[in-house]
Amino acid sequence: VQLQASGGGLVQAGGSLRLSCAASGRISSNYAVGWFRQAPGKEREFVAAFTRNFGSTRYADSVKGRSTVSRDSAKTTVYLQINSLKPEDTAVYYCAAAARAIWSTIPTPTAYEYWGPGTQVTVSS
Repeated sequence: VQLQASGGGLVQAGGSLRLSCAASGRISSNYAVGWFRQAPGKEREFVAAFTRNFGSTRYADSVKGRSTVSRDSAKTTVYLQINSLKPEDTAVYYCAAAARAIWSTIPTPTAYEYWGPGTQVTVSS
């Protein structure tokens, strides 16, 4: 599985962005697909994810209520929409896929086997 995140950029606080995670092929429903972010000097942190079989979604408290993960019908692209962006959302955003993640490990970066290059999101105040 090869993944590529895109859609980052510079946006003012209060604005919105939609990030895309394109897979080299159809993302098997057996994979969980997650979004993570890493700000300078900080550890990589969970943002949101589809569980395996795209059965449900899970969000970090920091973005809950203002973000949405979705996918295209061909299951080759997963999206992350974040609204009401804040300066603390500034980070490099990554998408990742996990073949064996379960609900409890969804937020754990080490549960994901496949990672794509990140996309920079900068939110100005």
